[in-house]
Amino acid sequence: MRVNNVYRRVADRFASNIQTRLTGYFLLILLPLVIISLFAVERSRDILYEQAVKRTEVALSSAMNHFDLALQNVEEISTLIAADPNLNELLNKNGADFSPRSIVDFSNVLQQLSNSVSVNRFVSQISVYHQATHMFISTHFGGRKLASEPEQEWLVESARNNGTGISYVMADYPVSDARTFGKLTGTDSVSLIRSMDLYNMDRQSNLLVVTFNRSKLLNILKTLLPSENSRVSLFNERGEVIVETGKAAASGAPSSKDMEVSMDSEYSSWRLVLVQPKSELYRETDQLRLFTFTIIGISILLAFIISWVVYSGIASPVLKLSRGMRCLSSGEMNVHVETRRKDEFGFLIQSFNRMVSVQKHLIEDHYEQQLRLTTTELKFLQSQINPHFLYNTLDSIYWAAKNYEEDEISEMVMNLSKFFRLSLDKGRQVFTVEESINHLHYYIRIQQLRFLDSFEVEYRISDETKALRVLKLLLQPLVENAILHGLEGKESGGRLIVSSRIEQSTVVISVQNNGPEIGEERLSYIRSELGRMRSRSFPSLSQDEENIKDLFGLRNVFTRMRLYYGEEADLTIESTSGTGTVVAIRIPVNPAGSGSMEPDAVLVPRQRPEIQDRGRAYDPYEGGREF
Repeated sequence: MRVNNVYRRVADRFASNIQTRLTGYFLLILLPLVIISLFAVERSRDILYEQAVKRTEVALSSAMNHFDLALQNVEEISTLIAADPNLNELLNKNGADFSPRSIVDFSNVLQQLSNSVSVNRFVSQISVYHQATHMFISTHFGGRKLASEPEQEWLVESARNNGTGISYVMADYPVSDARTFGKLTGTDSVSLIRSMDLYNMDRQSNLLVVTFNRSKLLNILKTLLPSENSRVSLFNERGEVIVETGKAAASGAPSSKDMEVSMDSEYSSWRLVLVQPKSELYRETDQLRLFTFTIIGISILLAFIISWVVYSGIASPVLKLSRGMRCLSSGEMNVHVETRRKDEFGFLIQSFNRMVSVQKHLIEDHYEQQLRLTTTELKFLQSQINPHFLYNTLDSIYWAAKNYEEDEISEMVMNLSKFFRLSLDKGRQVFTVEESINHLHYYIRIQQLRFLDSFEVEYRISDETKALRVLKLLLQPLVENAILHGLEGKESGGRLIVSSRIEQSTVVISVQNNGPEIGEERLSYIRSELGRMRSRSFPSLSQDEENIKDLFGLRNVFTRMRLYYGEEADLTIESTSGTGTVVAIRIPVNPAGSGSMEPDAVLVPRQRPEIQDRGRAYDPYEGGREF
């Protein structure tokens, strides 16, 4: 409830106080800059982090390849030692009795082990446990005899379990209750252990121990340290730390404040992990963030100061203008705002006074001018289709053809005369659909005679549309196009269909022919021209007459429809192979007495006239055909 009250008070103050709005607008202008700045800082941090991770991964991958190579070398050396027949002979020929000869043999074994240590810098020492004498021979301390039975059993069991394989043992691994493996072998690093005499199935449980040089491993890790507070660790496949370096080594597990990057080895299943505090990565970006926050704070402070200064300078003229606008909105057209200012606000107030005066005249003259313009446009368009001067000439031709008994010529002239007589019809602008079809039939009959009855016509006029009034001469240009562009050239089998129907509150009148389809490029052009005419708020042909090069009939029909019926009227064209071309006009229909324009009001149906055709009565609404 309290939150709603606070929100309501803030909204009321914002709506009623200009200074609050100005401050809000300034802050709103700053908001994108603030968001972009913060985004840029955070994005730079992310990019820096991603680049650091990629660099670290490359370094870790290189170091891991180094470790893998070292492991391969150590394992190869261990294989050579464990399979050396001379070493195995020296070990196998000595039994439980320790003799001077055994000392000589073990000295030779130690000499060969020392030679192997010297050829690999990653090996710190190599040791061999002789089961029969319990002697532990090492390049680090020479030789000594193990007296602890648990230690002896552990070494023997390790040799048996490994078979011909290898395993790695950590220095802190417990061998007995008292000693670890590191104390037993005198090492602090990881060691490789495997059985001796690899290719002898009856081999003794002698054990080879190869210990890695811890300092060499640490040297590789130290090259990876990016900073003094970072840590690099090498883990084995069980997650035990083999070697670790860095000041952060004692800090425990990494947290969300640290960057952790790891790299696994496909060869040994060992893992390298580098941990670095993110604060070191973001040290420079944190300074940039601080600068950004400082700039944002100063900008917000300036927004308040500037809003107050601007408010002080514009409050007075804005209040005057607001009072004048309230008077104007209430219908008072004699508003005049006094001002002595010479700046932009003075110009604005003077412009407001001029606007009030001009608006007063515009309101008085606008509708009258629009009516005159529409009437002039309609008369211009209508004059393109109604050639008055031809009527008397056609009447003379008709009687001349009668005198010479030229029936087809006389019939053609008679139909053309009737067509123009109804087109003129004492200035009537609208006809019912039924009258329009009767009128249209005269023109169609002329074309049938012209083309030697090569096409037939069919009328599919819905009864509910016959009494509706439509603008005259809407269909004649469409039928003309259908015949000239669709049926011309057909010697027989042509078909022309004129239909009408009601769809919701719209009457749809279509003209269809079964001629060849319109090419896709041409059809696309026609539709684009119709779309361009739809987009114009006040369609006109006279204004663009010089630019018109084609589609005169479609442009004429569509323009007159839009002028007379408004934007709800429309014209569409479809053309498909096998079906032909269909042009449809859609005109809004309103109930009679609804206050709509005359053309789209419903009238009481009246008896339709019959058409005299070649000495017989022909009714186009029966859906029949004329040949």
